[in-house]
Amino acid sequence: MSLYLKSALFVLMVGGFAMLCVPTLLLAATGEALPSRLGPLQASGLLLGVMGFSAYIRCIIGFVRTGRGTPSPADPPRRLVTHGLYQYTRNPIYVSVLVIVCSEALVFSSVALGVYASLLFLAFHAFVVYYEEPTLARSFSDEYEAYRRSTPRWFGLRMKKPGL
Repeated sequence: MSLYLKSALFVLMVGGFAMLCVPTLLLAATGEALPSRLGPLQASGLLLGVMGFSAYIRCIIGFVRTGRGTPSPADPPRRLVTHGLYQYTRNPIYVSVLVIVCSEALVFSSVALGVYASLLFLAFHAFVVYYEEPTLARSFSDEYEAYRRSTPRWFGLRMKKPGL
């Protein structure tokens, strides 16, 4: 099976669950619905969602093309991906998912989706710290350590030390 097909299945199963199924269930449970008229908040949410989805797809393609693997822990990249959005954060896929869920919270003016985004961030953070980072350190050793030192885990600017 091609890496693109495996990645598409991962996106549908995992991404679809986090970005579509859970938000749909939360909206149904709270009775929140799309406002009858879209205002600036909803328009901003839609734009944010498009940006998040574009970034998500771009990262998946980077895993296949550069990393020669998929986002799935069952078939991880064989090469460390450090360019594109990965030069700004070590976790752009997770950031993209969070952006999409936050965009849904804005579009639906949903507090429940805002809380879900916060809980999702905590889950992502725990997974990254306790599984992904140790796994990447074992798999890519010195290359990952240099990348880890130069690129923030979540957000922030890459800062060069004065004189370097």
